[in-house]
Amino acid sequence: MTTPHLTRPDGSLPEDFHLTRRGVASLLFAGYAVAAVSAEAAPIATDAAGLVTDQVMINRDLPAYVARPAAPGPHPVVLVVSEIFGVHEWVRDIARRFAKLGYVAIAPNFFFRADPDNTLPTLADYGAIFRIVATAKNEQVMGDIAATLAWTRAQAFADSRRIGLTGFCWGGGVAWMAAERFSELKAVGAFYGAVAPRAPGSPLAEPGRKWPLDGVAELKAPVLGQYGGKDKGIPQTDLDAMKAALARAGRTDCEIVVYPEAEHGFLADYRPSYSPEAGPAAWARLLAFFKAHGVA
Repeated sequence: MTTPHLTRPDGSLPEDFHLTRRGVASLLFAGYAVAAVSAEAAPIATDAAGLVTDQVMINRDLPAYVARPAAPGPHPVVLVVSEIFGVHEWVRDIARRFAKLGYVAIAPNFFFRADPDNTLPTLADYGAIFRIVATAKNEQVMGDIAATLAWTRAQAFADSRRIGLTGFCWGGGVAWMAAERFSELKAVGAFYGAVAPRAPGSPLAEPGRKWPLDGVAELKAPVLGQYGGKDKGIPQTDLDAMKAALARAGRTDCEIVVYPEAEHGFLADYRPSYSPEAGPAAWARLLAFFKAHGVA
């Protein structure tokens, strides 16, 4: 069957594929993103045994899914920044995977203001998806991360001295931005997030700056960027430019890793682009990076 395939860093355009839902009913029922799910996928399913999971309100405009060990802690923290599909089942599972490893994982719903009923995971129309995602502009997203960090500091189960952040696709771009803003972050992992300068007027553009390239000298945290060599939306020239910018800034604590045979979305085990080679390797590399920089 033909399955949807994300080909661009912020998601595919409708003309990139012909969408069919036949054969994916069970995954859709489980809450995976309709627009990207693969009939052939066998996504990891992480149970909540030994965990506390909850939907909390960071503030009145920002809900978040939280998964943490049942033991009192305090535990290290990871902020999980979603793809364009919002906080769907794969993002929640990622949070539980972190929690099983001893982290407090927090996945804020950055699109809540425009999508209070969390319809993003149910949408197959990319035009409708992008209209919602476009409402989450730079300062709102950065403000939401600041609010999440403040909420974390108030929780007895969270060790606010050990905070990391990771993001995927749209969230991978946010990860680079957050690393430039927040000194509370000890380390950041960016999965296939765009590094080319945002066009003026785009939601994540920073006025007057060629973000993220000319912000690397301001990085408050080391960043591990992981990319697919066959990602059609993030060319090697973009990655080379980011590597050069990091070198000029003397950021030897940052690293960009390219998996030559991987495509965009290679960690997402519910998608056809998942790589059974690159995905586990990238996850292990992220965990090692967090440990090396004092998050774990």
